[in-house]
Amino acid sequence: MTKTKAPIILDARDLEPPEPMVRTMEALDTLAASEKLLVLLPREPYPLYRALELNGFTWKSERQADGTVEVLIQHQKS
Repeated sequence: MTKTKAPIILDARDLEPPEPMVRTMEALDTLAASEKLLVLLPREPYPLYRALELNGFTWKSERQADGTVEVLIQHQKS
């Protein structure tokens, strides 16, 4: 049985642009292949999705009841 590690959490809800994007990309630079990054944002990060695609990441977004957008990011499987 494989144990899933808890994702690294980056709460960027109170940051002004471009800080959420900058901090997310910095966190991804250090993300191991087996790790996941959960980013909490105040709105849908459309520019981030394109950057993730270009840099070999997959993601899943989910909007919470309070309006927070949770984006779970991981490396693409080869």
